[in-house]
Amino acid sequence: MIRVTELKLPLDHAPVALEAALLARLQLAKSELVAFTVFRRGTDARKRTAIEFVYTLDVTLRDEAAVLARFADDHNVVPTPDMAYKPVARTSSQTTARPIVIGAGPCGLFAALILAEAGFCPIIIERGTIVRQRTKDTWALWRRGILSPESNVQFGEGGAGTFSDGKLYSQIKDPRHQGRKVLTEFVAAGAPEEILWAAKPHIGTFRLVTMVECMRAKIEALGGTYRFETRVTGLELERAIDGRRRIAGVILGTGETLAARHVVLAVGHSARDTFEMLHAAGIAMEAKPFSIGVRIEHPQSLIDAARFGRASGNKALGAADYKLVHHAKNGRSVYSFCMCPGGTVVAATSEPGRVVTNGMSQYSRAERNANAGIVVGITPADYPGGLLAGIAFQRRWEEAAFVAGGGTYAAPGQRVADFLAGRPSTSLGAVIPSYKPGVTPTDLSTCLPDYAIAAIREAIPAFDRQIKGFALGDAVLTGVETRTSAPLRIPRDATWQSPNTRGLYPAGEGAGYAGGILSAGVDGIRVAEAILLELTNGGPPPVYRGSGGAALAYG
Repeated sequence: MIRVTELKLPLDHAPVALEAALLARLQLAKSELVAFTVFRRGTDARKRTAIEFVYTLDVTLRDEAAVLARFADDHNVVPTPDMAYKPVARTSSQTTARPIVIGAGPCGLFAALILAEAGFCPIIIERGTIVRQRTKDTWALWRRGILSPESNVQFGEGGAGTFSDGKLYSQIKDPRHQGRKVLTEFVAAGAPEEILWAAKPHIGTFRLVTMVECMRAKIEALGGTYRFETRVTGLELERAIDGRRRIAGVILGTGETLAARHVVLAVGHSARDTFEMLHAAGIAMEAKPFSIGVRIEHPQSLIDAARFGRASGNKALGAADYKLVHHAKNGRSVYSFCMCPGGTVVAATSEPGRVVTNGMSQYSRAERNANAGIVVGITPADYPGGLLAGIAFQRRWEEAAFVAGGGTYAAPGQRVADFLAGRPSTSLGAVIPSYKPGVTPTDLSTCLPDYAIAAIREAIPAFDRQIKGFALGDAVLTGVETRTSAPLRIPRDATWQSPNTRGLYPAGEGAGYAGGILSAGVDGIRVAEAILLELTNGGPPPVYRGSGGAALAYG
């Protein structure tokens, strides 16, 4: 099979035009073509007057060798790579070794799946509830202002990605095509097949709920066991023969201890009490940068028109997105984060007395507003005071937002015109904010550091030069966005384990090694593979080149 890339056709092309373009590209007669499939379809909207689809095709020909020889110097015509997932190891007999996976988000989910498929029966410990109950608890906050600290946008089956846009693309290096494993498992669990070929695939919250349930059933059928509404409150540690610490089990909130020699730590970026427990236990950790800011909402029609011009509204294009960056005069970087076309701003706090915002879309992306985080880079120098000072920094601004919003989990909001002019908003305009349980017009300058406010004020007009209407006076800013990532990293060595605690495998967003559903799922696969290779004496774990080996941030 041959892969042909960068095949461009007009937006409104007829279905038969794709085959004709392929034959012309390869200089072949139709009789020489056996079949072809679309591997990927992207959109080139750089010229709004001539938007094109960009195809990558996998092609079967009668004489593929001759074609490859003819195009030997053309990097857009190459053999199709084998992207099927290949397990690194499998147990050949019944085993009593049961790895523990802490956290049932995308990272923990795929770590558990790989371990279960290999014949090792993982125990998955999740502090939150099953995804259906979690959905009810989350809606209780959105509709009635009632927070469940253990079952919300951050905690529960499916992880934080369940209440998001469900984006399934990433910029990680993926030489073994483990991202394809994530996508194919999602399709098997009920995701639309288009995620296998769309350049920017997404699923949406409602579909993610049923998919998570389906994957849980698969893991359980393979011998995995779930423990919901169960917190890990401590680690059982022992000294190994070489004098180094080794994990021997986990201590649960019930007082029970589960023995384990291999523990995947996939707790997500908001498990602050778990980070405190790990720090007290002496697990190696380090402060790292993250970002904070606000959510901005515009009419989706405005973004569509700015990005697609006269093609705006074309069903084949769907809702437009954007990605923006500005380097402010005060040295801060401001960028759009987790842009949700046709979506809503959601209440994402996990702690009483604090307000946190995030963005979410359904599969249809059909809501009236577009929203995105507009966030500012923060470094450890901004929050001196120790390893856990980043958590205190986040909490400070979340508490300020709670107060500014009125103390009811309503969020503080401000019209863009008022924000840029430095005056409080006393009312909102034509753009109706989507955040529930409500938005209180106020002054956001009390909810973020002065340098962040200054950088965002400078960035919005700059973004307006890239997307006409971005500085729309009635656009709404809602605060605060603080959970872009964890404020710390839990290091791991070339064997994917904590450098000072053998058998503990930090993974995913909470450990600082992912940023989104796809990269978190891939990181879960890689950590599970490292465990499998150790359990089966299959050799050293693979090293993924690109940023210093295994201990790298894939997000």
